[in-house]
Amino acid sequence: MPDTDLLARCSTILPGHRARTPAELYAAMGAWCEANGVRHDVYGEGALIQDFERKVAGLLGFEAAVFCISGTMTQVTALRLASMDRRRAPVALHPTSHIFVHERGNHQLLGHFDALQIGDRNRPWQAADIVNVPDRLAAVGLEIPMREIGGQLSSWDELQAIKAHCKARDIHLHMDGARLWEAAAGYGRPVNDIAAGFDSVYVSLYKGIGGLGGAMLAGSRDFVARAAEWFRRQGGNVIHRSPYIVAAAMQFDERLAAMPDYFRRTEFLYEVLCAYPVLQVNPARPQANMLHIHLPVDPERALAIRQELAAEHGIWIFNRINHGVLPGSSYFELYVGDNLLAAGDARVREAVALLAAAVSRS
Repeated sequence: MPDTDLLARCSTILPGHRARTPAELYAAMGAWCEANGVRHDVYGEGALIQDFERKVAGLLGFEAAVFCISGTMTQVTALRLASMDRRRAPVALHPTSHIFVHERGNHQLLGHFDALQIGDRNRPWQAADIVNVPDRLAAVGLEIPMREIGGQLSSWDELQAIKAHCKARDIHLHMDGARLWEAAAGYGRPVNDIAAGFDSVYVSLYKGIGGLGGAMLAGSRDFVARAAEWFRRQGGNVIHRSPYIVAAAMQFDERLAAMPDYFRRTEFLYEVLCAYPVLQVNPARPQANMLHIHLPVDPERALAIRQELAAEHGIWIFNRINHGVLPGSSYFELYVGDNLLAAGDARVREAVALLAAAVSRS
């Protein structure tokens, strides 16, 4: 986790958006509420939340959308319903699916559905990965983009083939679209084009958007209504969702409009990184506004380098570090947001050069 005191002293921060203090964020939320005459919803009933649900549904090209308190609850609920509708047949998930990697076996331990790991964990899905599954599938859960492999995307043709296969076989196609807004720039297509052919889509209200938390599930009106009932059954029926909606809605349009700029900045960063072979980048070319940067040093040394660059140069390179596949290696995720947009080209080049030099000395 970040050393918050050292981070606060840095003048240049590469990953993510500028972090606002609670006081700053709540003041901005209060001003937005005052300007827009916002009233609290009551258990999801109210103009603010319902208008925002309709807005998200319209952007994605669906009949309806509903707020959920967390993406974890959103996804397993959507896939549970799909499995229930198809005699509890299993769900196909990529080995790097958030459900496998970060949700502590909830799909299995809470009896939501059975899941099959399908495909190669080091590349995005191809249509053959799904077509060649011999079992009857209830659903396919496809993450766009795939975070754990550097924000990679299935090619557009492969994605269309997956959609066609699922439609022909009555397989519910669900999108983990936690970073769908980011993928639009990578694909060079609007989000409704990407979502077309999916039966349900989950989007985050806090990752790229920068809200407090929460998610939206979009789909047919009937499917969304059933999901909302299951959210209530699982304890998701909080009395006021308005803080989460306000935090997202007040900056939603601005964040979406900035996604192409974030992507272009990612392409610039990639070109800078390519000048230093000691820093290996995944994917081979940016496909969303995020990258994984692999280092030939262990995580402990990588953290020490981060602290040195922060203390000596006021440059914050990354937040979290992960063990690499090879011994003595590590990697970090770099999500490109407001921070990198604000950093000048020369400063970014300096930061990358300093990182490469420190790694080379190790």
